[in-house]
Amino acid sequence: MSWEPTALPSQEGRTFVVTGGTAGIGYFVAEQLAATGARVVVAARSPERTRVALDAIRERVPDAILDSVPLDLTSLSAVRAAADRILALGGIDGLVNNAGLVSAPGNRMGGRQVTVDGHELVVGTNYLGHFALTALVFPSLRPGGRVVGLGSDSTRMVRLDPADLWSERRYRAFRAYAFSKHAVQGFGLELHRRLAAAGDSRGSLLAHPGYANGALSAPRPGINDGLPFGERFVAVLIPWLAQGKDRGAWPVVRAALDPEARSGEFYGPDGLLAGRPVLAKPTRSSARPEFGAALWEQSERLAGVRFPL
Repeated sequence: MSWEPTALPSQEGRTFVVTGGTAGIGYFVAEQLAATGARVVVAARSPERTRVALDAIRERVPDAILDSVPLDLTSLSAVRAAADRILALGGIDGLVNNAGLVSAPGNRMGGRQVTVDGHELVVGTNYLGHFALTALVFPSLRPGGRVVGLGSDSTRMVRLDPADLWSERRYRAFRAYAFSKHAVQGFGLELHRRLAAAGDSRGSLLAHPGYANGALSAPRPGINDGLPFGERFVAVLIPWLAQGKDRGAWPVVRAALDPEARSGEFYGPDGLLAGRPVLAKPTRSSARPEFGAALWEQSERLAGVRFPL
């Protein structure tokens, strides 16, 4: 295989924005990109966690070129403020839309929660916030630049119901998470179709990390210590079904950097849930052009943002 995830090509002079780069897969994406000589902008919600993440990257990559932007994907006004900060940085070469929720934090009763703007919290955070951010910063994406969205194998476990994407009719936490990833994949592929139709050299790619477990990750003090018992227990019980989040970042980084990668491609591990990054296929329902077109129109309306394409 021509792509070697432990020997990445130089990206000196290029700039990448990574949302949610303070923990998990996002942290390792940011660290691996920084090691290529690229300028990496970590866009995240917590100033303290951002400081810890940047310090951890510098510990591993002493000459890292780093910057940060506050980003709260649960608020569209905060997304606009973050986009203004990113636009002020100058042109970018990649936007990695990594940040997200698996479930609503602190939601012991398991009920439906909403964003500041009234949208179901998980889809609103994982998808709609990223749609708005991508639309707002898209003019700064240089020719040949890429948008990389994080899909998930959860889309193979939960059938998409486009008529109830926001769980207004029925709510289940994992269902909402899978719907958010259906939306991420549907948007990524629709963006690819529109770029291709316009003859635009920029690209839209997708990646999924497989089953990435923090307890199997390379240790990073302040980043992945103090993991929940459940995560550590699963890592001991079935380590052959999972991989660390450092390796879970590999398909994402390949989608962002591989010169042979093409817009519209989807990368994931070569095993069922773990392995080296190779081409994969999104679920058929996410890939349907009809879903992508309807989702695009709905997203522009809900986000109050016209995508400049």
